[in-house]
Amino acid sequence: MDIDNLVRMANRIGDFFAAMPDAQEAQDGIVGHLQRFWDPRMRREIVAHVERGGEGLSAVVRHAIVAHRDKLAPSAGR
Repeated sequence: MDIDNLVRMANRIGDFFAAMPDAQEAQDGIVGHLQRFWDPRMRREIVAHVERGGEGLSAVVRHAIVAHRDKLAPSAGR
């Protein structure tokens, strides 16, 4: 899948959850959505993108992926 499309989709998810008053709740919501609705290949690609710097991703999405990397792509980078 095209990384630009994944970044765009992840940022839309982030925009929705960023409105939550609690930052941890927003991160958990982003990660939960990615776990439920993105297939493992998509999750591995977005984690790898973050590991390469995460260009284009919003801060809330980048932080959520970094904080919950093992939940999203346990085998990425290993």
